[in-house]
Amino acid sequence: MSKKNKKSHAGLIVILVILVLAVAGGTAFYLYQRQQPKKTAEQFLDSMQKMDFTTMESLLQSSDLSALDNADIRNAAYTDFFTAINQKMTYKITGNRFDIQNGTASVTAHITYVDGTNIYKETITEFLRQIVASAYSGAQLSEEETQEKLASILNEKAKSSEKDEFSEADIIYPLIKTNEGWKIVSLDDATVKIMSANFKSVEDEINNSLNNMDNDSSSSSSPEATESDTLNLTTDKFTIKYKKHTITKDFAGNPCIMIYYDYTNHSSSASSAMVDVNLKAYQHGEVCDAAIPENNDDAIDHYTAEIQPEQTVTVCQAFTLTDESDVTVQVQEAFSFDEDATASQILKVK
Repeated sequence: MSKKNKKSHAGLIVILVILVLAVAGGTAFYLYQRQQPKKTAEQFLDSMQKMDFTTMESLLQSSDLSALDNADIRNAAYTDFFTAINQKMTYKITGNRFDIQNGTASVTAHITYVDGTNIYKETITEFLRQIVASAYSGAQLSEEETQEKLASILNEKAKSSEKDEFSEADIIYPLIKTNEGWKIVSLDDATVKIMSANFKSVEDEINNSLNNMDNDSSSSSSPEATESDTLNLTTDKFTIKYKKHTITKDFAGNPCIMIYYDYTNHSSSASSAMVDVNLKAYQHGEVCDAAIPENNDDAIDHYTAEIQPEQTVTVCQAFTLTDESDVTVQVQEAFSFDEDATASQILKVK
């Protein structure tokens, strides 16, 4: 090979090496840039686990975390609960659609998180029971004391839960490249739902539960019962067993029925039938109004009296009558979400 050809060959090799390095450098640059939105999403999800709101806010283009406040997540009263819940959240990045020219990306995360639905239900039930008990005992709680009570019950129910229930979700996070680096466009509803363990808002859920109970009370229909059914019911909170019923008159001289049953408190603290038991009477498919009998009876006072755990007392509740037709009674746990835990009985008036 001539000296001239050797020089040409060497020059070609140099050019090829330069091209290879340029392509490799371009690929490395692209791969590096592609990883940046993924790292931002990972940092954001790590901050969710730690309840690090400052970092979360810095990674949002909108810098808006107000949706967390709507769900009470940044409410100091519930910090311990939400911190414990979010520490158990795990995730895996499963997708990364990257557009280097437009400076945008969509990162998909598969998230496993604690589903607190049952914890919330138990909390709301116990909270309403305690509030009713406090009201009838004459205690007046301030707004701060009420919130502290709710938070305390929420933490207690979360700790006493034998096993966490988890749900899964896939969230696509849109990102955009800014002068300060890659940012998630905004805080989405799905992320708020995950951080709140499938809960809208502590206070909102309480109000919704109260409204639902009012609606159920005003629109309830007569339950079905057979001649063999007995007004006996056992729950985690109490046991009631039917004893007898009598027909008498109320303070205005109108007929009423007095229903007697034994109430046993199974809770860990003092409680009463008034707080635990929801007993309704029906005639002709309509709810009977509560009545005040003309004669005093200690069993009526026992309805509101608190008794200690595992104690039993005979309770009486009275209802107005429209005529001498049969009365159907139904009992269930007050403030309960378990509609199946009921007992019914047909009572003869004549």
